Order: sequence, then structure tokens, then C-alpha cells
Amino acid sequence: MSEHNKSQGAGEGQRRGMGGPGRGPMGGGFGMPMGMPGQKAKDSKRTFRRLLGYLKPFRVQLISVIAAAILSTVFSIVSPKIMGKATTKLFEGLMAKLQGVPGAAIDFPYILNIVMILVVLYIFSSLFAYIQQYLMAGVAQKTVYRMRKDVNEKLVRLPLKYYDSQTHGEILSRAVNDMDNISGTLQQSLTQVITSVITLVGIIVMMLTISPLLTLILVLTLPLSFIVIRMIASRSQKHFMGQQKALGELNGHVEEMYTGHKIVKAFGYERKSIGKFDEVNDRLYESGWRAQFISGIMMPLMTVINNIGYVMICVVGGVLVTQRAIEIGDIQAFIQYARQFSMPIVQTANIANIIQSTLASAERVFEILDEQEEVPESAQGKLLLKPRGDVRFENVKFGYKEDAVVIDNMNIDVKQGQTIAIVGPTGAGKTTLVNLLMRFYEINDGAITIDGVNITAMKREQLRQLFGMVLQDTWLFNGTIRDNIGYGRMGATKEEILEAAQAAHADHFIRTLPDGYDTVLNEEASNISQGQKQLLTIARAILADPAILILDEATSSVDTRTEIYIQNAMHRLMQGRTSFVIAHRLSTIRDADLILVMNHGSVIEQGTHVELLARNGFYADLYNSQFSKAPTAG
Repeated sequence: MSEHNKSQGAGEGQRRGMGGPGRGPMGGGFGMPMGMPGQKAKDSKRTFRRLLGYLKPFRVQLISVIAAAILSTVFSIVSPKIMGKATTKLFEGLMAKLQGVPGAAIDFPYILNIVMILVVLYIFSSLFAYIQQYLMAGVAQKTVYRMRKDVNEKLVRLPLKYYDSQTHGEILSRAVNDMDNISGTLQQSLTQVITSVITLVGIIVMMLTISPLLTLILVLTLPLSFIVIRMIASRSQKHFMGQQKALGELNGHVEEMYTGHKIVKAFGYERKSIGKFDEVNDRLYESGWRAQFISGIMMPLMTVINNIGYVMICVVGGVLVTQRAIEIGDIQAFIQYARQFSMPIVQTANIANIIQSTLASAERVFEILDEQEEVPESAQGKLLLKPRGDVRFENVKFGYKEDAVVIDNMNIDVKQGQTIAIVGPTGAGKTTLVNLLMRFYEINDGAITIDGVNITAMKREQLRQLFGMVLQDTWLFNGTIRDNIGYGRMGATKEEILEAAQAAHADHFIRTLPDGYDTVLNEEASNISQGQKQLLTIARAILADPAILILDEATSSVDTRTEIYIQNAMHRLMQGRTSFVIAHRLSTIRDADLILVMNHGSVIEQGTHVELLARNGFYADLYNSQFSKAPTAG
């Protein structure tokens, strides 16, 4: 059972401004949000094609979405023209009565019939819009479900070196925030693209059937609209990006101050913390204010442009009506189309930015999926049914980079039940040796065997089940104490968990807690002491009952009296088991069967405590540096 450092959470991603793409409400002419991308994809075409690959299994649903969008839009678009006929009939009846035409009257049955037709059209338009949204919701969620599943499975297959080279916040940002961005775009923006394009084409067609001249007048206002949108977007974009950056800094600062509030108070940094907050908050306010103000100009400017178009349409349309070139109802319908005309244009500009941002998110997700995985396992992994714990390193060579060798020509022969202590200065390769043993990293040359079986011939899961780890940095998850101890072996009974806790001398303090073994540890396990955390991880290792133990100064966080109990418990646990002890306090490994002294990745000395002291070499220097007076060799 291996220990892991606890993730620092998404806040780390926020500190780096990775909390998803920046989107600011650029109020558009019709109050539509104008998405401002935080970044662009490096290869948009390739990313887009790859994203389409996830949508291919849903071709039928997507065709149905497009069909529903077309029907919904068509039913909605023809309505103004039909309504215009009712207006024309009403106008003709009124004019006939005013002119005193005998028998003149308003044809209310005809108008009522038009109203009924409109009601049916609006109902069908709403129905198909609902079908469109329903189908697209299913496609979007199933697509993102597959992507999340692929990313999760990929993260499991990635080697430890990937996690060593990436921050927790960066990984979380890609797996959570970027995925949410893709989900939102597929759910909303894709349907908006379809609807906007169909609406724009449909409106142009309907306007042309009414009056090509009026259509030309309206289209002439388009370049002005595009110029305004482009100018405002370019000016406000830098402020939106500044707002997103300041927001990420503010979130990171608040998170750091909250998680480290004890340190802040202990060193009297409250004023400095508040000053830093005020400084970032001021920048956020300044960027946010400028971004919202500049983008807010969009609506009045677009309104002015639209009104210019309306005035020209009304003047020219009025002339055409007086010349009986078109009917008054058609003018009413055309004005309605004109009011709808700019909406899909603003939506398309908005969606183009959002899609650009989404492609950047998709590219970041695909970068995870393209990362080099662990070396494939053998199809038929060898299984050690009764592991003894004989470990052998044969001419092992390893480097985190090919041109930087960390361990060179290492040879170790460990027999069952032996306790092997690994000592050396920081960076000597002590932890690296353990990582190689558990196959977190692949060696460059040589071989590592357990009971004569090369570890590369075993499945990683089966290999790691042979080990139990107790590290200096404890890892406990949000759950009960019983669950945390039970993490050592799947399916462990309550009695076995109790026995493991008693063997680790954790039972006493657990029973003093309000809910005993059912006490729920919070996310940071801060409701128990560091020493108590260590006791729980030791109980977990005892429960795992491994063939090989890896101990990294497991008693460093407990008091002297508890350490004696733990040492006794660990001695019982280590009986008959091969144990690798990474030692920092050399006084704790005097009884080790073999001490490996490492420096610069190589084992420079090995032997028992007495033998190494007698050599008066590197180990003796290390040992004497920890004590003012070195004990005698005996």
C-alpha cells in the first residue's frame, strides 16, 4: 500500500490563472455575452478534427438536432410574414370604412384564422426547440463523459515522472476546468451556432421575398456593425484577460492565507497579507471596471446603428407603400426581421470567441491523452503466490534524464527477513531506489528481481501489493478512521482493523475520540495530531501484511514514549519480512542487518553499523555529525 502526497487542490491552478478560459459579458447589441478567450489553441484544425472524432458516434442525434433546429427556426421565421397579412387585412378594412365604401368591414374571421395559425406555429417552434436542446444535452454529456473517462484512465496509466513534472493545480485545471468548458460549449454554443446560421439565412430569404431593395439597405449597415464589434472586442480583450489574471492571483492569495493562517498569525504577517489582498483586489477592480465599461458601449453603439437602419427602412418602405409597391403588413414584417437580423450576427461573433477558447481547452486535455504512458505490462504477468522477499539489484543504471545518470551500476543482494537501512545526504538517491523497486520509474539498464523474478515480468498492481509503505509525509483521506486504516487491505473486517490499530498502539487514542473508529477525518486530517496520523498509517501498513516493508523515518512525528511503542510494534511487524528503512536519524538503524550508504546515486559503503563505524569512512562522518561524541564501536 503506497503513500502519496495530498493534492494541493484546484487553487494552485487558479494561482496560475488556469481556472478555465476568461469569459466576460460583452453586452452585445442584444445583451448577449461576448466571450473573451483566455488563450488560443496552437493547432486549432487538428484539435477540432480530434474533437469531432468524439462526436462521430452521435451522428444520427446531431442530424436530428440540425433538423429540429431548422424546423424550429423556420416556424419562427415565417410568423412575422403571416402576421403581416393580418395587419394588411386590418388596415384595408379600416381604410375602406374611413373612405365610406359600402359594406366595408374588418374581416375578423380571417384575422382570427391568422392568429390560430400563428399560435400553432409558435407551439411547433417551441416544441422543436425543446427537442433540439434535449438531444444536444444528451450528445454533449455523453461526449464529455467519454472524454472524462479517457482522461481518468490515462492519468492512471501515466508514470510517476509526469506527476513530478506537473503541478497538482495544472493537472486538475485540465481534468476539471477545461473539461467543464468543453461541456458548456457543446451544450449551449453548438446549438446556438446552428440556430444562428439558420436564422440568418432564413431572415435574409424572407426579407428578399418582401423587398430586395429594403434588404440591400439593411445589409449595407452590416460593415459598420462588424467594425464596432471588432473595435470593442480588441480594446476590451486585454482588460478581460487582466481581470482573469487578477482573479486567479486573488483566489490563490486567499487560499494560501486560509490554509496557512496559523503561520501568518505566528509571524505577524496579517498587515502584509491584507496589503497584498488590497493590491490585487485593486487591480481586479480596475481591470473589471474597464472591461465592463468598454464592452458595455457595445449595446448603445449597436442600437444607434440598428436605429439608422430602421429609419432608412421606414422612410423607403413608406414611399414604397404609397406607391403600392408593397403592402403595409410587409413593412411591419420587414421591420421585425430587421430587429432580429443583427441578433445571430452578434451571437456568431460571441460563439466564435467561445469556440476558440474551447479548442484551447480541448487541446490542453488532448495533451494529457498524448502523454507517454508507463512501459506496457506483459500480457501474462508472473504472480508470486508465496512471496519471500528476496530482493536483488543487478548492475542497475537509472537517470531521470538520459544524459543525467542518478544511479550507476548498483548491485544489492537482500535476503528474506533482512532489514536494510538506506542512509546518505539529501539527493543521494535514497528515495529513487525505493521508486525503482516499486517500479514507479523504469530503469535504464540492469535488472531488479524479487524472489528471482524480474519486476518487469510482473503486473504493476501485483508488484505493489507486495509492499507496505509508511512515509514521513502521512496521507489520510476524508473519511472515518476505520476506513483510513482499512485502506491497507480491501475487504478487511472490523476485527482485523481493530487488531492492526492495537498493534500500532493507535487503539487507545482512537477510543478517546468522540466517535471512536467512526470519527470522520476532515480533508487535511487536521482534527488529529501529526503523531496520531502517523500511528494510523502504521496501522494501515500492519493491516496490509506485506512481504516487503518500506519505512521512511516512520516514527519521526511521535513523542519519545510513543516511539518506543511504535518501535516495538514495528519490530514485530518486520519479523520475517524484508524491510527497507530510509533513515535520517542514524541512531534508529543501529540494529539493521545491512546499511547501504549512498552518495551521488551510488552505494559507496555497505555493512553493519559496527563494521561501518570501524572503517571510519563516510558513514562514520555522517554518524559523528549527528552526535557531539560518537559512541564506541561496540
